[in-house]
Formats: sequence, C-alpha cells, structure tokens
Amino acid sequence: MHRLNLTIDEALYEKARAVSFIEKKSISQLIRESLQEYLEKNSKVDYQASLILEAKDEKEILDILANDEFIENNEFQKKYNL
Repeated sequence: MHRLNLTIDEALYEKARAVSFIEKKSISQLIRESLQEYLEKNSKVDYQASLILEAKDEKEILDILANDEFIENNEFQKKYNL
C-alpha cells in the first residue's frame, strides 16, 4: 500500500469523519472504496490509465491521451512500429 496526502475542505472532512464513525471504517478505507468505485464506473478512464501504465515512453503516453479511441497495447505497437 502507498501513503497519500490529501487536502480537502473542512466540511467534507467533517462529513467523512461522521460517515467513518457510522460505518465503523477509517476515512482511508472510505476513500479507497470511493476511488475504486469511481474507476469501475468510469471504465474509459480506467482503461486509459491501464494503457498509460503499460506505455513504454512519453510519446506513447501522449498518443494515448490525445486519442479518444483506444486500442490494445499490442495493436498500438504494431500501428506505430514500436
């Protein structure tokens, strides 16, 4: 697991504290679950993130970000002779 510093406004923090007390979960656990749910609901962003993590260089990352139609990594490599 990685540690992450996060800045949020006071009202959001207080609400998160209250929810964590009610659900008997840490605020960290609530944030992990919320982020996981966000990624699952936003499959395009999740898929784009996966492609970026597999990218071999900056050009490939920039191409991924510039293109709205994503292709599998091996197809991308063939297309750009990588």
